[in-house]
Amino acid sequence: MSRSVRTRPEGRGQALSEAYDTALLDLDGVVYAGGEAIAHAVDSLAAAREGGMHLAYVTNNALRTPDAVAEHLTELGIQAAADDVITSAQAVARLVAGQVPAGARVLVIGGEGLRVALRERGLTPVESADDEPVAVVQGYGGPDLRWSRFQEASYAIARGLPWYASNTDLTIPSARGIAPGNGAAVEVVRIATGAEPQVAGKPLPPMHRETILRTGAERPLVVGDRLDTDIEGAFNGEVDSLLVLTGVTDGKQLIAAPPQHRPTYVDADLRGLLGGQPEVADADGGGFRCGGWTATAGEERLELEGDGDALDGLRALCAAAWTAAGDGGCTLDAEKALARLGV
Repeated sequence: MSRSVRTRPEGRGQALSEAYDTALLDLDGVVYAGGEAIAHAVDSLAAAREGGMHLAYVTNNALRTPDAVAEHLTELGIQAAADDVITSAQAVARLVAGQVPAGARVLVIGGEGLRVALRERGLTPVESADDEPVAVVQGYGGPDLRWSRFQEASYAIARGLPWYASNTDLTIPSARGIAPGNGAAVEVVRIATGAEPQVAGKPLPPMHRETILRTGAERPLVVGDRLDTDIEGAFNGEVDSLLVLTGVTDGKQLIAAPPQHRPTYVDADLRGLLGGQPEVADADGGGFRCGGWTATAGEERLELEGDGDALDGLRALCAAAWTAAGDGGCTLDAEKALARLGV
């Protein structure tokens, strides 16, 4: 089994906040949702910080500037400065700056966070395909981004200009549910032009590189709620990860995860930073046990026996499912087992 909740010992027996020097925290679905702090986030982050862990906030959302994000976190009761925030806007701006002339004009399809990041790299944001840009950069622009912005991008890309995207997350959590993300907007331009953007955000290397450059982390722990961005980004960067179940990922998706989407640790929320993760071990007679639960993989379904903390049951199920699946995604029926856990 590759990179699973069984195979990495650093967080066994000691708090994750002690085992790792830096938490690389996603924001939407981890720290807050719809602008409001997620339960236990504020107190857990304060305790981790007081214990000596460096907290860095790493987001694929390119709309807001690091200053604005830090101000929002402070309003929620989380001590943070702009230097603690790393955005996909910063990652894509560095990517663009490495491929175009210094001071070049760049057509921006997105919000203020993208414009500020481009200026930080010495580039000049412009608003029209007629402003002589040498490249197009697209990032999340919020729910009020006008359709005419996609038209400007299409006009410029059709002329042969290179196209960059901060990220391709199809969805973004909001207070009212799941809403379209920048990836959905990128698809609009892709369909119109037939072009493919260079992408900087999680899970791709430019975002991980930007994060390490800005934090100086030596023993980082990625903390996120998305398998295809946060956890895959950690996998690509060859660092450990903690999945929290406060965002878009549920138990069924986790069990079916292929190797690149399997977190090192799983917990309900950010309180998971403050304790050691329980051991998932081989069970007598086959399968895997965690806490009071034992999980086994049958020919058609996953079986779960025992009682106790539901999260321990989920951890045992993951071990059984991922071992059975090997390098693929688990296709065994897990509904009955998950129903017992209520996850």
